[in-house]
Amino acid sequence: MPKTFSAQTSSAVLEPVAEYFKMLSEVSRLQILSCLRSGPMNGKDIIEATGIGQANLSKHLKALTQTGILSRRPEGVTVYYEISDPIIFELCELVCDRITNQLQQRAEEFEQFKDFIKVSK
Repeated sequence: MPKTFSAQTSSAVLEPVAEYFKMLSEVSRLQILSCLRSGPMNGKDIIEATGIGQANLSKHLKALTQTGILSRRPEGVTVYYEISDPIIFELCELVCDRITNQLQQRAEEFEQFKDFIKVSK
């Protein structure tokens, strides 16, 4: 896969990229990833930590596993899930930093507007 995208990048190349980002576009999946940051957990532990229902959790765990973000490890009758692609947290941190910067900019703009309103009175 190319390091950078261009106008000529094919749909076939971009499809797995879109699928990867799609996995991060759901709050429940982000909750699951957040839980697993501290280490492997089984489904019951993830349900207790997130409040996600069993059927919904199973659907999300399957999707995250198929994408390669998670791996599953059976131990007897229990299955443990863990992060198999730790770069996911770097990606999330980049996004969170960007959102933080945007919110700080907005806050500064509102402060300037407040100052303008005070002067206008």
